Amino acid sequence: MNLIAAADQNWGIGKDGGLLVHLPGDLRYFREKTKGKVVVMGRATLESLPGGRPLPERTNIVLTSDTSFGKEGCIIVHSMEKLMTECAKYAPDDVMIIGGEQVYMQLIRQCDRIFITKIFETFDADKHIMNVDRMKHFEPVWESDVMEENGIQYQFVEYRRK
Repeated sequence: MNLIAAADQNWGIGKDGGLLVHLPGDLRYFREKTKGKVVVMGRATLESLPGGRPLPERTNIVLTSDTSFGKEGCIIVHSMEKLMTECAKYAPDDVMIIGGEQVYMQLIRQCDRIFITKIFETFDADKHIMNVDRMKHFEPVWESDVMEENGIQYQFVEYRRK
């Protein structure tokens, strides 16, 4: 299982139900890494997607405690146990955790690889992810060059479990 997120310098990932900043290069990277894969998200993350619709060309699994929630084009699970049972049907490397904050926190330690877009700015975030640089079981194994869009510098970093 893998995780993908974009985080600012304080490991902020979101504000008011949306992303912190629009970076077309990051969205392309996200698409490349998740297309054809299984994406796992919480209900709020699904609702924050364009039109509140599942991502095309991916298997969408939504973890929610709301047992009345349903969404066409999604596999809905209501517990971590059921999520793990569902994810076991797929190759571990094909499962990508895409958010939000609670789902990241619950699953980050079970991941083998973590793909972070490091944004070299600080925003007024209300959602965060754990600081992967301080996690003793992960190490960076690849970094892209630093890029800049809309006046904001960022880079892609891949971490692997030690």
